Amino acid sequence: MIDKTSLLAVTPDILLLAMACLIALVDLGVTSRLRTATYALTMLTLAAVAWLTAQAAVDGATVYAFNRMVVADPMANWLKCFSTISMMVCLVYGRPYAGDRDMLRGGEMFTLAMFALLGIFVMISGSNFLVIYLGLELLTLSSYALVALRRDHAVATEAAMKYFVLGAMASGFLLYGLSMMYGATGSLDIGTVFKVVGTGQVKHQVLVFGLVFIVAGLAFKLGAAPFHMWIPDVYQGAPTAVTLMIASAPELAAFAICIRLLVEGLLPLAIDWQQMLVVLAVASLFIGNLAAIAQSNLKRMLAYSTIGQMGFVLLGLLSGVVNGNAAAAANAYSSAMFYIITYVLTTLASFGVILLLAREGFESDEIADLAGLNQRSPLYAGVMAICLFSLAGVPPLVGFYAKLAVLQALLVSGSAMFIVLAVFAVMMSLVAAFYYIRVVKVMYFDEPITATTVAAPIDVRVVLTINGALVLVLGILPGGLMSLCAQAIIKTLGT
Repeated sequence: MIDKTSLLAVTPDILLLAMACLIALVDLGVTSRLRTATYALTMLTLAAVAWLTAQAAVDGATVYAFNRMVVADPMANWLKCFSTISMMVCLVYGRPYAGDRDMLRGGEMFTLAMFALLGIFVMISGSNFLVIYLGLELLTLSSYALVALRRDHAVATEAAMKYFVLGAMASGFLLYGLSMMYGATGSLDIGTVFKVVGTGQVKHQVLVFGLVFIVAGLAFKLGAAPFHMWIPDVYQGAPTAVTLMIASAPELAAFAICIRLLVEGLLPLAIDWQQMLVVLAVASLFIGNLAAIAQSNLKRMLAYSTIGQMGFVLLGLLSGVVNGNAAAAANAYSSAMFYIITYVLTTLASFGVILLLAREGFESDEIADLAGLNQRSPLYAGVMAICLFSLAGVPPLVGFYAKLAVLQALLVSGSAMFIVLAVFAVMMSLVAAFYYIRVVKVMYFDEPITATTVAAPIDVRVVLTINGALVLVLGILPGGLMSLCAQAIIKTLGT
């Protein structure tokens, strides 16, 4: 019999699942072009879920449920809250765009978004290899369908096919690695795996063999080089509203399963997976930033930018253990958590501007399409400029503080290799500044190619303005969010 504690721990997940099914049924009777009733019901549901997860996070308790298969700890609850808010923002930005492109003939976009979010929730709370894998599959299957939602668009269909084939391969890598760990340790429970690996009685070669496949699967989900090949094609080919969904909340889930698997489950093997993450981080920073310079398509440029940004997240993850000493773990992992949250916040606003500028029959996804944006709409040009400067790491924006936190975690370690990595990351950030500032130059100094005024619904304008303001405010006052991340990681590692 299921106990009350287990049900309370997954109340937001149950609410999300029940309402996703209900909204799919309610939508059958909705006839408006923009699915107003479906949209309103979805937003109310997500607001309730965000409130429930925030309440649980503030409470600060760690609850293991369903025979320790699921954990609801502060890190999980905060990441669920931010993922839900991220999905709400995606739907606000994406609904007008989807309506113009006949993607709202049914309510599939809303229900698929909610099932993708449910997959994210399961991944974040998974304390068992099978639960994490089930969450991952629910997220990816929903994502494949979302990318192909524009059924009459050949480019979107091609992107969905590429995503499906490469995603299936990555899932196979991860599943094979997890099965190797199960074979070596005799358990699917992450806590038990940690204890068994820590005894040193399991053959090291078997563990490392499984670890290689696990890290490869995680690298694909994060979009780290050399497992990045799907990101540029999917970002460019998918409808922009769906690109935003893929680029935001799923990154939080990918970070969560890195913490669950590598830190909570396989920390005794840190010396092995750190070496793998070093290679992934260096490759991501180098390939992502250099390839972005050559792009003329804005979505493709931001895709390569994402690869470079994930390099910084990996630097945070790999700097937690120095020569077997995990004293700096909380500082390093909280800096990585802060980085991924602020990256998602900035990504939401930058793609929000691209969606805002798109209109029926015109995508506005080339860098040249932003020419003279300041003359047409100073507000939206300002929001985009703030996002680009933040991604480049220009003070006093939040991207600068996020990069500083990761670099500080590397330097505090005192390790010569980590100091070299910090210098390399700064050099790659200078390279990245070129292609970000190039877009700002196009918006402010090039002549407009169209005199079309930028119009958007009131909800889009309000959310985009708040989104852009947060990128600035959290850069000037980062203490609250940084403290929240630190407390969440400390309490999670403490259990």
